[in-house]
Amino acid sequence: MPRNLWILTLAASFALPAVAADPKPVAAAAPAKVADDKDKDTPSKFETRATEAFNRGQYSLAKELFGKAADRIKESDPKKYAQLQEQIKACEKNIKELAAVLPIPPADLNPGPQVETAPDKRKKHVAPPKDQVMEITMQELGNFDYNSDKGGNIPDDVKKLNGVKVRVKGFMIPLDQADNISHFSLVPSLFACCFGQPPQVQHQVVVHTPKGKAVSYYPDEIVCEGTLKVEEKKEDGYIVSVFEMDVSSVKPLAK
Repeated sequence: MPRNLWILTLAASFALPAVAADPKPVAAAAPAKVADDKDKDTPSKFETRATEAFNRGQYSLAKELFGKAADRIKESDPKKYAQLQEQIKACEKNIKELAAVLPIPPADLNPGPQVETAPDKRKKHVAPPKDQVMEITMQELGNFDYNSDKGGNIPDDVKKLNGVKVRVKGFMIPLDQADNISHFSLVPSLFACCFGQPPQVQHQVVVHTPKGKAVSYYPDEIVCEGTLKVEEKKEDGYIVSVFEMDVSSVKPLAK
């Protein structure tokens, strides 16, 4: 069996515990050590995340992150830049091989109905009454054209959702923890992170579990409920998120 297909088959078939609605308290995992920008022997945070994504078979996401890491050291460290370019090529090779052995219907790469994002056509958000939960898809939540390089153009109606209780479904991508996961990225499609177009930053939600609690990795679609935060977050000069959520509930999607 080709290695790429084996990775996805293993992820789908491995017996993993269900995500608990009220996860059992566990000791918080130690945060990944962030490299000092001056320490050229230590991988950057982007390279570390890219390697983790690559090892999970999320080649398209890994390629994007390796590219960001390469941009940072292009002038200062040509040798390291060349190594990152080789890693990008490895991602591209695996994306091509994976698409050949496991073709995915286009609908799976763009789940849900088309959502208008143009300023004059998009549907403006209306925050629900206090203490009511707003059920929304990630495409609907991020229904605006966003400049992920410069930022600063989140619509006012989206900003007003800050502090609102929301319920949103998607797929879990751990950020730097393999188990006892206390924070992860929620994305609309897992296939897109493997070999499609990675979701735009406004179509991702960084999820945080309550302090002292964590969840196990779950490969199928989940539903998260909690308090939404709307704020541009930057790391190493790059915008890494505009939506975060402090969850009160994480459950498998009912089938």
